[in-house]
Amino acid sequence: MNLLGAELDELTPGSSTLSVSRRSDLLQQNGLFHGGVTAFLIDNGTTIAAATVLNSQQGVLTAEYKLNLFSPADGDQLICRSRVVKPGSRLVIVAADVFTKKDGREKQTAVALATIAVLDQSSLPLLRHAG
Repeated sequence: MNLLGAELDELTPGSSTLSVSRRSDLLQQNGLFHGGVTAFLIDNGTTIAAATVLNSQQGVLTAEYKLNLFSPADGDQLICRSRVVKPGSRLVIVAADVFTKKDGREKQTAVALATIAVLDQSSLPLLRHAG
């Protein structure tokens, strides 16, 4: 989050919104947000949304996601809105929509569906202490 300058803009039970502002180091050769930035927002946004429906003894880890990039991300800001579709005791299914914002208007650029694994926090001692 710090490396990309991403912000957690909204957090409610079952959903999250993350965004990142345009910077030259986040762009690909044509001046568009790099697809990796979109993938990062989806990976983080979906796990954050999934974590909101779990208890404090549980953790999350991305198991898989399917990402469709369908429009150039050419705005001043990239926004990822994630929402839990199906909570579960072992897996949480989360959908995400990514938008670019330019001149105050939003345009959808990508969509994803993620499967988030639910883990017992005690099974992640190294990750928990790594910060």
